[in-house]
Amino acid sequence: MDITPELLGRLIDRSASAVQAHASHLTRLDQAIGDGDHGSNLARGFVDLSARQGELTSLPLGEALRKMGMALVMKVGGASGPLYGTLLIEMGKAAPEGRAVTLSDLAHMVEQGVAGLKRRGKSDRGQKTMLDVLCPVADEIAFAATAGDVDDLPSRVREAAADGLEATRPMQATRGRASYLGERSIDHLDPGAASSQLLIEAVIAVLEEAP
Repeated sequence: MDITPELLGRLIDRSASAVQAHASHLTRLDQAIGDGDHGSNLARGFVDLSARQGELTSLPLGEALRKMGMALVMKVGGASGPLYGTLLIEMGKAAPEGRAVTLSDLAHMVEQGVAGLKRRGKSDRGQKTMLDVLCPVADEIAFAATAGDVDDLPSRVREAAADGLEATRPMQATRGRASYLGERSIDHLDPGAASSQLLIEAVIAVLEEAP
């Protein structure tokens, strides 16, 4: 997969559009168990990335991802800025230089991003966080890379993300502000998991359109 400047620009724009279009929904989810500002905060960060698209797409992929991550850390308030920022920064560090991204490269980049996210948030899958979406997605990509099984990979990743999001509904949060609610956090979708599923859907849609 050759992530050209044009493709990277479309990935940034589609992600920003998706977050903006669903900002109110994400905020409503966050109002139920969090600060109530996840959608608006995240939209501010992705609009900034879209506005800086020319600068970002002129950089090698790894550097572009690191700069995008740092921008989210600076621009997005609450916990989501540092968390999404860390994810992109670590993926950027793991990105290959001077060549196209293979499926194995992508699996490694996502694995490193998720590992960094776990360290930053001191959390893991099963605690009602964005990791409940990103971990199964990382597992699905890693399996495809290892087994060479790429049949219906976009559909499988979509399903992993959607199932991961829905799995947060019956969970009791044990990390973040939602954990203060104890059992009252049950029966709510996690807003961070919801934005992760939304962004994965946006990325897959762009990659499916790529020639």
